[in-house]
Amino acid sequence: MSDTGFIKLYRKLLDNPVVCKDDSHFAVWGYLLLKATWQPYETMMEGKKITLNPGQLITGRKAIASHFKVAESKVQRILKLFENEHLIEQQTTPRNRLITVLNWCMYQSSEQQDEQQLNNNWTTSEQQVNTNKNIKNIKEEKNIRNNKREQTRYYDLQELNDAFLAFIEMRKKIKAPMSDKAIALAISKLDKLAQNDDYKKMEIVNESILNGWKGFFEYKGEVERPVKPDPIQEKLETPGTIFIDIDKLMREGGIDGLDGLGKQERKNW
Repeated sequence: MSDTGFIKLYRKLLDNPVVCKDDSHFAVWGYLLLKATWQPYETMMEGKKITLNPGQLITGRKAIASHFKVAESKVQRILKLFENEHLIEQQTTPRNRLITVLNWCMYQSSEQQDEQQLNNNWTTSEQQVNTNKNIKNIKEEKNIRNNKREQTRYYDLQELNDAFLAFIEMRKKIKAPMSDKAIALAISKLDKLAQNDDYKKMEIVNESILNGWKGFFEYKGEVERPVKPDPIQEKLETPGTIFIDIDKLMREGGIDGLDGLGKQERKNW
C-alpha cells in the first residue's frame, strides 16, 4: 500500500468530543485515517492472504504507541473508546489487529471511488462480513493444524506417543511451539539417545517435561519397564486350578493304574 496521497479532513471533526478529547486521541484517529487503505489491497495476516477493503488497516497498539511515543495501555484505551463509540470495529489476533474505520466511504470516497464502490457493490455491512470471514478462516486453519498434530501418531507405544504429545503441548505453554521440522529433529534426537528402546525414550521425554526443557538429553536413571507375567504364576492364581506332581505320586503309589501309563502318556495326562 502506497504512503502517498491524501485524505479528507472535515472541519466538523473539531466538534467531536471523542476524537478531540486530548491530543493523543486526535493523533490516533488521524493515524487510523492516514494508514487505512482507500482501495482493495491484498496483504498477509497471520500467514494467510486477505484483502483489505477501503477504510481497513492492519496495525497494533505497539506500533501506534511507538509512533507517537505514548504508553501502549493508553493506545489500548483510546482504541477501545473508538470502538465503543462506533467509530471503528476491530478484530484482534495474538500479533496484531484488523481495524475498520466505519463510515469511511461516506467521508473519504471521491467520485471515482464512489463509482468503484457502486460497481463492486460494497456496503459497510458487506465489508464487515468479509472481515469476519477473513478472521474466521485464519482461526479455522489454525484449529485444523492443531487437531491434525494432536491426532498424529508418532510412536506405536501408546504411553510414549502420549508423552511426546505432552512434550509438544508443554513447548506451546512456554511460548516455544514446535514446527514440523523441529518435531522431526526431536524424533531423530530421541532415536540417537535411546536407539530402539521405547521405554528409555519415554523416560527421556518425561524428564524434559518435568524440568521444562526445550530439548532431549541423555537419561542416566533406571528405566522402568513393564514386568512380564509369569505364566505358571498366573495359572496358580486362577481359581479352580490344581497342579499335580505326577512323578511324586508315582513314587508314592498315590494313583491306581498310573504306573501302567507310558512316559508320553503321563506327560499328556
